[in-house]
Amino acid sequence: MAQREGNLEAPTRHPLDWQSDDFYNEDSLNQELERVFDICHGCRRCVSLCDAFPTLFDLVDESDTFEVDGVDKADYVKVSDQCYMCDMCYMAKCPYTPPHEWNVDFPHLMLRAKAVKFTKSGASLRDRILTSTDTVGKLASIPLVDITVNALNKNNTFRKALDKGFGVHHQAPVPNYHSSTMHKRVAPLAEATAPIEPVAAGDTKGKVALYVTCYGNYNSPHLGEDFHKVFTHNGIQIDLVPKEQCCGMPKLELGDLQAVARLKEANIPVLAKLVDEGYDLIAPIPSCVLMYKQELPLMFPDDPDVIKVQQAFYDPFEYLHLRHRAGALNTDFKQPLGDVSYQVACHLRVQNIGLKTRDILNLVPDTNVNAIERCSGHDGTYAVKTETHDKSVKIARPVVRKVNEQDADFFISDCPMAATHIGNLSDKVEQPEHPMTLLRKAYQI
Repeated sequence: MAQREGNLEAPTRHPLDWQSDDFYNEDSLNQELERVFDICHGCRRCVSLCDAFPTLFDLVDESDTFEVDGVDKADYVKVSDQCYMCDMCYMAKCPYTPPHEWNVDFPHLMLRAKAVKFTKSGASLRDRILTSTDTVGKLASIPLVDITVNALNKNNTFRKALDKGFGVHHQAPVPNYHSSTMHKRVAPLAEATAPIEPVAAGDTKGKVALYVTCYGNYNSPHLGEDFHKVFTHNGIQIDLVPKEQCCGMPKLELGDLQAVARLKEANIPVLAKLVDEGYDLIAPIPSCVLMYKQELPLMFPDDPDVIKVQQAFYDPFEYLHLRHRAGALNTDFKQPLGDVSYQVACHLRVQNIGLKTRDILNLVPDTNVNAIERCSGHDGTYAVKTETHDKSVKIARPVVRKVNEQDADFFISDCPMAATHIGNLSDKVEQPEHPMTLLRKAYQI
């Protein structure tokens, strides 16, 4: 197969033509699936990334022709069902991405297949509930309800019943819910903090709005305290986005693009107004950052507010690193962190910002951060579902092996869900941490 000339140009993402009639035309979709599947079959470079590619290659190898034309088109959905939109095949592996003339965008083709399936058949009750993170979070975090939900999720009998009747695997770790949400925890901190005069440094304004996310608000509310302490310690004004809904990534992975559009209409005006008021934007979960940096701009390339928000959104450690380069980061660390095992989340890797989390933590004296650039296998709801949990565990094995070999003082991931999944599978991890929590420890604040 011919490679891109020189193979030196960066991959280019084209806008997603999701509002056209052809996008949802099954015949047109199947033609494009067959074309791309034939290219992938001839290359097979991505076979170790996820189960989408082994599923495709098995279908080809077990067909009468041993080629893609021998695969029943009704089986194409078996491939897209295994794609969890990590984007790693596009960003790290595929030599045929645009500007190559073959124009292969496997993740967005899988997204198209998911959208066609959703439009035609809808989704199961389980999948609709699992991807309705705001609704579930609000209900499960009601005082006393949160205690009951958390207790049931730790009950083996209940979990096995949930597995059998609802399709949530009984061994999959599920998050705790907290009635003391991030919004409730950070508000008193903000009131007690002396006003900070924002000081620009590099491309940063020194004034950020934290988009707390569903997971951050209901499942990891302590992160808000860590973010507030670290950013104010560095002379950065930090406020919470006052009103927000889910970023839409769970619905995107389901193929429910209309739901993504509704969430965009709720969130973008609020975020754009904050940008107009002089705020930069950050979020504690890489998937949410990626949604605003990449997926929404590709879905709505002509919306000026979407582009405005995209240009103001940063990964939190990317933000701190920009401040450090401009000489504005507080490096008066009090506590070494020792050896740190660090799983780099896929949705962080595809932002193409480098390993800024590692670089910031490595500024702490007597600290060595060992980065593991492999998928955790959690991938949204993939690790939770009964039919894909075992596959997620298989995908996670290389990371778990590395974590066990390193036997570090701390294990971290920018994605709390990935950290929990790996920590649950490793016999060397007592308590996974978020990198911002470690940075706070290093400052002793």
